[in-house]
Amino acid sequence: MGTIIDVKPMFIEGYPFTAIRVALPKTNLLIVSNDVGYIMCAALDVDLLSEKLADRKVIAGRAVGVRTIEQLLEAPLEKVTDASREKGWRPGMKGKDALLKLADQ
Repeated sequence: MGTIIDVKPMFIEGYPFTAIRVALPKTNLLIVSNDVGYIMCAALDVDLLSEKLADRKVIAGRAVGVRTIEQLLEAPLEKVTDASREKGWRPGMKGKDALLKLADQ
């Protein structure tokens, strides 16, 4: 079995982020984050964050059907939290475009 957890720094248009891949049986958990928020593969429960944990104001978005960090960055976000909408995130926008809205914060 290869690396189970892979954490790498990455830059999007010169801004720093962290890419995380966790190899799980038959799937990968994919996350790209900075200190403000993150995007993630479909393992993210956006409804839980927006409803039961709304007081935490988590800035997060979910993409579906991605297998790599590169795909996660290019995929349209299927769902976003209420707090991320306040940052200009919308379902359908590319993951990397959403992250860039957090880059100067």
